[in-house]
Amino acid sequence: MGDQRYDVPDRRYDTPEADAFTRTYWDAAASGQLLIRRCGTCGRAHHYPREFCPHCWSEDVTWQPASGRATLYTWSVVHRNDLPPFGERTPYVAAVVDLAEGPRMMTEVVECVDAGRLRAGMGLEVVFREGVPVFRARA
Repeated sequence: MGDQRYDVPDRRYDTPEADAFTRTYWDAAASGQLLIRRCGTCGRAHHYPREFCPHCWSEDVTWQPASGRATLYTWSVVHRNDLPPFGERTPYVAAVVDLAEGPRMMTEVVECVDAGRLRAGMGLEVVFREGVPVFRARA
């Protein structure tokens, strides 16, 4: 007997379940804009979206458009993933990037036919796949 969480027909595991707080983020992403949160008290940006600053704990945080520029911090090429629709995408590049504004973000690097071309520190830019921010090499 399988795990009931994974036995839902036609369920996708790559699309967000927005809640009242994150809806602003996902609505912006659906329109092609990446948002981050910035603290009005300490001035630092953070990602993933939270209702408080993870650096100073202030609740004085607001949404801010990000530039969409990033550098590759680390990555792994995934060759097997049985959750839909990841199996259809293998191999794919799961990555952590440093956004130009400072925060680190987990994501995927796309349009990377040869994962051997990836290198730490390479420039990336955000693109959106079905309303989800992913990154590709900057031209």
